[in-house]
Amino acid sequence: MTTNANATALDRLDSDADAAVTELIQALQEGHDTGDADRYDSFFAADVVWGTPKGQVVRGFRPLNAIHHRMMDPGPVAPRSRFELVHSIRPAPGVVVAQIRRRGEAGGFSESAMYVLVRGADGWSLAAAQNTPVTDTLPA
Repeated sequence: MTTNANATALDRLDSDADAAVTELIQALQEGHDTGDADRYDSFFAADVVWGTPKGQVVRGFRPLNAIHHRMMDPGPVAPRSRFELVHSIRPAPGVVVAQIRRRGEAGGFSESAMYVLVRGADGWSLAAAQNTPVTDTLPA
């Protein structure tokens, strides 16, 4: 195995970014637990780009929030899931990329998602996310 001797390490310390990731996970967890799509989506930017676990792309808060309302109403969502941070990196000032896993309980759906948060004038917003199902079986 070779390594790229010229590769630049991008991660930098940013406690504000770390706090934003913690708050995002809390919003996802609370929204999922209560079936509150508005809480679940509370970090999402107006022009968020969202990749679904089925490979679709949804652009914009309004259509994504409508989808989440259909999926979560009436709450709570069953079976329960746990959201947990896998890893995060702060590659530039005001940017954090976090890999968050949703672990479905009782055989429920599990996924891993890459979230991109950006700090703007009004605080942190989710600019983009890509969800991937967690499975032991890959297509042939």
